[in-house]
Amino acid sequence: MKRVEQMRLRPGMTVGELAEEMRRAGVIGAGRVGRAVEIIAEMFSDPDYTTFITLSGPLVPSGMRLVFTDLIRDGYVDAVVTNGANLVHDIVEAMGEAHIVGEVDVSDSELHEQGINRAYDIYIESGVWSRLENHVGGILDELPEEKRVDVPIHGILREIGLRLGDEDSILYNAARKGVPIFSPGLLDSMLGIPLWMYSKRSRLEINPLRDFDLLAEMVYEARKAGAIILGGGTPKHHALYMNTLREGLDAAVQISTARAEDGSLSGAPLKEAISWGKVKGDKTSSIFGDVTIVFPLIVAAALERCGETARG
Repeated sequence: MKRVEQMRLRPGMTVGELAEEMRRAGVIGAGRVGRAVEIIAEMFSDPDYTTFITLSGPLVPSGMRLVFTDLIRDGYVDAVVTNGANLVHDIVEAMGEAHIVGEVDVSDSELHEQGINRAYDIYIESGVWSRLENHVGGILDELPEEKRVDVPIHGILREIGLRLGDEDSILYNAARKGVPIFSPGLLDSMLGIPLWMYSKRSRLEINPLRDFDLLAEMVYEARKAGAIILGGGTPKHHALYMNTLREGLDAAVQISTARAEDGSLSGAPLKEAISWGKVKGDKTSSIFGDVTIVFPLIVAAALERCGETARG
């Protein structure tokens, strides 16, 4: 049996050193964070890994856009599986619009009258959505019709991304780097109705079954498969489910505030996924926590570890 090591903090210690103290403690949330750093650093540094990252919740409007952009641009992730909302907010930022720091203790009726939408303490001006519709419609108008017919979701997202021209954009960098973005719930976002309305005036035929062709190919060809799961919902299940085609992921880290007791997929620990053949073994870490707090710490520590390995 292994003894719990007591953490010691020092002035000037790096985030990697802090994560190592957590790993040495080995228990409760700190131990899981320390374990997650090990696993993600292995995914980032081992070229045999095909690494999927799944995004749920308002991660882009909460200030994490550049974290994901940099991971894509620097070659640390091979595919993104996300809800539609994060893509919407990425496009909004690429348009030069802003997400505003707001308040929670506020009258939502008054916000509505002021033309402000609220996601917890994130504000966004409601006129953005009509401008988004016009912007995306203009991009689709630029595409030849053959690129708008029988197109997979990842295909239309790539075409949109290439035309955003924003160096900080997730979609733009993913398109340039050849990192596919899968969004099985894309229509359940602020892009859903605009895409439907566009299809009424111009030809647009999205075929989501074709997304499985590329995703299955990536899963089958992966020498090792790893997943970084942020939040739950459809993106989490999509990545786990498709990896049953190769008898499960080799490694996975999950960060979520969903609870396991109600039997939902969002709160299910990764250990449970073993029973479904979605994860192969125990190279996992399931962390109960706010992604906006925990994930930046883990990424910074993992990248520090990768840098030390490269220097070594």
